[in-house]
Amino acid sequence: MTRSMTIALTVNGEAVSAAVPVRRNLVDFLRHDLGLTGSHVGCEHGVCGACTVTVDGQTVRGCLMLAVQANGSTVTTVEGLSDQALARTLQAAFTRRNALQCGFCTPGMLASALSYIASGGAADRRAIREHLSGNYCRCTGYQSIVDAICDTIEESRA
Repeated sequence: MTRSMTIALTVNGEAVSAAVPVRRNLVDFLRHDLGLTGSHVGCEHGVCGACTVTVDGQTVRGCLMLAVQANGSTVTTVEGLSDQALARTLQAAFTRRNALQCGFCTPGMLASALSYIASGGAADRRAIREHLSGNYCRCTGYQSIVDAICDTIEESRA
């Protein structure tokens, strides 16, 4: 018998309450229960970064966090990022710099990049690469992603 627990949290600015199996991870809850399919499931071991979301202002791997652990929290997925001016600027830079190709890694890359920028990260290519080291991209070679992040930092500080 699968045990369930009712959780209440805020997702992308909306209050959500749902009964979830206690062993369901956060990214599966977001995708299957809430229909928010922007965050992707890649490795399911926390190493690829495709499932990265923000919980109470901190980036987390949605495949490693249980949905019940998010009870009472505020969660932001890629679908909720467009509400933030800095995120819109970063998304535009990703488009301008062709920093996305297949798009599978993009939601996690955006969440990680925004955490770097919001924490006061500099337009330092080495530091950006280090920060993004837990996010895998098989298409772009990272150069254009780093360019987009540098552009966003420079633009936001100008």
